[in-house]
Amino acid sequence: MDTRNALLDAAESAARRGGHDGFSYKDLSAAVGIRTASIHYHFPTKPDLLQAVMQRYHLAMQQALEALTLASTTAGQQLAGIIDLYRQALDQGNTYCLCVALSLGSARLPESIVAQLDAFRAMVHDWLSSVFARGREDGSLRAVSEPALEADACLALLEGAQLAARSSGGATGAVIEGGTVIEGGAVTRADARFLRAVTLLSRRIVEHGYANTET
Repeated sequence: MDTRNALLDAAESAARRGGHDGFSYKDLSAAVGIRTASIHYHFPTKPDLLQAVMQRYHLAMQQALEALTLASTTAGQQLAGIIDLYRQALDQGNTYCLCVALSLGSARLPESIVAQLDAFRAMVHDWLSSVFARGREDGSLRAVSEPALEADACLALLEGAQLAARSSGGATGAVIEGGTVIEGGAVTRADARFLRAVTLLSRRIVEHGYANTET
């Protein structure tokens, strides 16, 4: 791996754990094994670095959502997929989605990065809006009203569920079945807390939709 991508990987990991203030160039120097002067060669300032990290993260999320759309035969499958993407982003309670992590310190962020966060949310919101519109048509989502408003609420719920879940942390013996936490399984406490938080959203998914519903 080249030095630039190694720095982006290390910075993304650190930012998702601790936000904008959760790491320094000295930390990155130790993680990647190069001098801080070499980091400044690639990224003169921390905002330069975070802009590059956020740009890459935006593209990765966009590609993940496009892949999810192609792999899903119903809107319900798409919604289940993005719920799982946000759960996976927790990394068992160790990290947040990068957008959530940076937003926690947004008052100290340069306007350029705040604009990137807004653009990221707009991209996810537009995708969710199309999912709810599709769900209203194919019957794979229950009680869809205004797709754009549904997308607003869904994104807020997914981000809020991450915040609630990360505070739980640690391992537990719980699994989730039908939105209920069942003891004796093997997911983390953070996963269990996240899935509880999105239970009502998950319950709106109809397994097959109209196309496969017997009449």
